[in-house]
Amino acid sequence: MKKGEIYEGTIGKFDFPDKGVIELPEGKIAVKHSLPGQKVRVMINKKRGGKCEGRILEVLERSPLETAENPCPHFGNCGGCTYQTIPYEEQLKIKEQQVKTLLDGVCEGYEFEGIKGSPMEDRYRNKMEFSFGDEYKDGPLALGMHKRGSFYDVVTTEDCRIVHPDFCCILKGVKEYFEVRGIGFYKKMQHTGYLRHLLVRRAVKTGEILVDLVTTTQEDLDLKPFADMLLGLELEGKIVGILHTLNDSLADVVKSDRTDILYGQDFFYEELLGLKFKISPFSFFQTNSLGAEVLYEKTREYVGETKDKVVFDLYSGTGTIAQIVAPVAKKVVGVEIVEEAVEAARENVKVNGLENCEFIAGSVLKVIGGIEDKPDLIILDPPRDGIHPKALGAIIDFGVDRMVYVSCKPTSLVRDLVVLQERGYEVEKVCCVDMFPSTANVESIVLLQKKKDQLIKEKQ
Repeated sequence: MKKGEIYEGTIGKFDFPDKGVIELPEGKIAVKHSLPGQKVRVMINKKRGGKCEGRILEVLERSPLETAENPCPHFGNCGGCTYQTIPYEEQLKIKEQQVKTLLDGVCEGYEFEGIKGSPMEDRYRNKMEFSFGDEYKDGPLALGMHKRGSFYDVVTTEDCRIVHPDFCCILKGVKEYFEVRGIGFYKKMQHTGYLRHLLVRRAVKTGEILVDLVTTTQEDLDLKPFADMLLGLELEGKIVGILHTLNDSLADVVKSDRTDILYGQDFFYEELLGLKFKISPFSFFQTNSLGAEVLYEKTREYVGETKDKVVFDLYSGTGTIAQIVAPVAKKVVGVEIVEEAVEAARENVKVNGLENCEFIAGSVLKVIGGIEDKPDLIILDPPRDGIHPKALGAIIDFGVDRMVYVSCKPTSLVRDLVVLQERGYEVEKVCCVDMFPSTANVESIVLLQKKKDQLIKEKQ
């Protein structure tokens, strides 16, 4: 098999997140963005160490699983979703099997509790980062998600199915506003242009909406009419803040060099499990609020008894998990690298009347060695790439009897589980929670206990 050659075949083995495998007499081809049972025509676009990857040129036959009715009209063109054409129960089976296969490769003798579905299959996301661009070179202004497989092209997703209709209404209004005025988008190669991203966050429980326009500093526009336009939209929820973030970074990421408030405030409130959380534009908060309640209920179950215990919540974000376990713990210490999220967490504990939570700003690797408290239990909820190896070693050195690991990327999880098991822990229970219907992503919760022989050895 050579780069550039074209082959046809049926997707058999299907690995996380959405990588299928075609087995042919000539060899195996890994195919991204495929579905189990699809017959596809692919072109070899990568070959490394004898392993081939193919890009789909054409779907010759749909997967037998593709029986869902009325999928999103943007599906296939937009790169946001993978499973729109597959019924939700089948989506759950795919994710459950993928996670279990990965875990079985590194763990033995654990209890697998299956997968819990999201309370909402559609309209569940509380946050979207839309990009400005064009659907093709020199085409009209587009605002939405990147086209599947493209770094540059953007699909206007005005009928997106995984967000509340308020998101779509705001997207349409913003696109039309700048289109009429002939305002251009930031071109990544030339580093010229004004419009970069539109960040929209909407609370499911309170209906509060935060809108943040992200631009370069290459133009100086009066954005009061823009804010007035947004406030005039007919929405089910209520806009509580309109922001303007300036970002001249060369990287195509949503970040702030400076953020100005055009209207209202720079935060909104969401409610989870009877607690209230203040959320700022860039602070981490689970994107599926109702799904988060399922996730944290199971996490709390795995955490178990915390009376008179000190709990470390590492990678704590806005302190959601910390505050959920705090009412029945002696003390909870949260560590989070994003200072904005730490400030929000500190305010949240005041709102919720919790006096036994402490939040520290800094990287886990640099901070945990200087914490005076010693943990009885550790909760881990790291970013997608998992835990830095040195940080993981320092965490293990605390020697707690029990850890709970919440993961949003099972491939990173199993890598860290190998180290944890080598260092004296065993996986007792695992449960998956689907926080991301129609996409290939899934959350996993793992209960780890120190091995019995390790406990006996330490007590001797």
